[in-house]
Amino acid sequence: MQDALPIDTSWWHLIDARASRTPVRRFVSDEGGRMLTFEQYRALAEEVAAGLAGLGVRSDHVVSWQLPSTLEATVLMAALCRLGVRQNPILPILRRAEVGLITGQVGSNWLIVPGDYRGFDFVAMARESVAGRDCTVLATGDFGGDGGLALPRGDPSTLAPPTDPGEDVRWYYYSSGTTAAPKGAMHTDSSVMASSNAQIAYLGLRDDDLFPIPFPVTHIGGIMLLTAYQRVGAELLFIEAFDPVASPMLMAERGATLLGSATPFFQAYLAAQRRHGVEPVFPKLRQLQAGGAPITPELNAECLRVLGTPIYNQWGLTEFPAATSLGDGDPAEKFNGTVGRMAPGAEVKTIGFDGAPTPVGVEGELWVRGPQRCKGYVDSSLDADAFNGEGYFRTGDLGVIDQDGFVRITGRLKDIIIRNAENLSAQEIEDVLAEHPAVADVAVIGVPDELTGERACAIVVLASGHESITIADLADHCAAKGLAKQKIPEQLEIVTELPRNPMGKVLKHVLRAEVVPAR
Repeated sequence: MQDALPIDTSWWHLIDARASRTPVRRFVSDEGGRMLTFEQYRALAEEVAAGLAGLGVRSDHVVSWQLPSTLEATVLMAALCRLGVRQNPILPILRRAEVGLITGQVGSNWLIVPGDYRGFDFVAMARESVAGRDCTVLATGDFGGDGGLALPRGDPSTLAPPTDPGEDVRWYYYSSGTTAAPKGAMHTDSSVMASSNAQIAYLGLRDDDLFPIPFPVTHIGGIMLLTAYQRVGAELLFIEAFDPVASPMLMAERGATLLGSATPFFQAYLAAQRRHGVEPVFPKLRQLQAGGAPITPELNAECLRVLGTPIYNQWGLTEFPAATSLGDGDPAEKFNGTVGRMAPGAEVKTIGFDGAPTPVGVEGELWVRGPQRCKGYVDSSLDADAFNGEGYFRTGDLGVIDQDGFVRITGRLKDIIIRNAENLSAQEIEDVLAEHPAVADVAVIGVPDELTGERACAIVVLASGHESITIADLADHCAAKGLAKQKIPEQLEIVTELPRNPMGKVLKHVLRAEVVPAR
């Protein structure tokens, strides 16, 4: 691993330090061939900061932004750090219901969106989301129409000197989590930068590495990678919308050395290699990296056989990103079932249902603490159930810690569906489906899916007077209610009644075992 820059001050200080050390080295590029060196990245961020300030953005503002994985997104992130605002990256797939709730909770003064993008009018959605509130909608599509950077720009000499935010909250990251409403985790510069510690310590990153980001940079994994790759001086390639056929070939052409990050992507890389033939389609590949969802032993073995490397799995949460990681030199048997060891400076313990710690090798709920832990939730009423007085975060995930300190995830207390490494709340989907006139009772469960890890399956009891309903009917209903596309059920089962316990709780384990057949 190259000598990595420290993360002892602010994210802007890291940007400045890297640009000063390796100014002409490439940092970020995109599918269209645009590229920024570390020095260009710093300079553009200052210009955009000045442009935003000229529009009225102040250091005491909250700026929410919802952009795809582009150079604009990464430069905007840095510009907002330069201004010292509190920023709130929002996943591009979220729609009116979620965006309205999020911007209302954080008190957004600005909401920055791409305009009309991939057939969807983000500006109209944004204005509906913040209607009646003092929040200005800004469309990046109004800038850079000639193919240049689609962000406002100004004279950096007009900016005040950068300030050190210390341990003040500067980032709001939302995850759907396990409740009906999205939960916002409040992070500092220190906590988001600490999410890079496992990558730096275990994965052997080098300054000649190139990692394509095929997932939204607004996910907390985005800031983790941007931090890690600035610390070592390596390059990131941004993929706006992953295409399972075209994107792997572009990644190969650009010389990717590392690839991620969840089951659908690994399946696409395997398919690309099979189409290509005997010669490696990724000749520079040295690692596959996963995070956010389980990896089956079968997929790991196939990747090792076909692509020449196992999958280095990681585990973390929006509240506690990159808690663990596998690494170079770890025993081969650890790659089947574990998510590695805790990041440097982080701790984990397992707590049984009786509230007492469980011994090595015994399952319990995973509690974690360390420098990447968030400060708390935007909705502070959630803090008491999530954090204890010793600084531990109760993850809601079940796991086992072996004698070597490697963590294996065995299940989850939370009723969530993990689709494409994103947590979806079953209750949130159920609440929307229950409003359909043809639905008398409903439960939503996650069922295995070879491409996405899990898919949402709606199990419905029809209301009196209704003889049928289709998955298309449910999809239309969910879309009309403003539910994000990835949360809309992809499978439907109709039953006469849902199994329940004496307290009335739906027995979802029965549904998983008996109602939904293996497919």
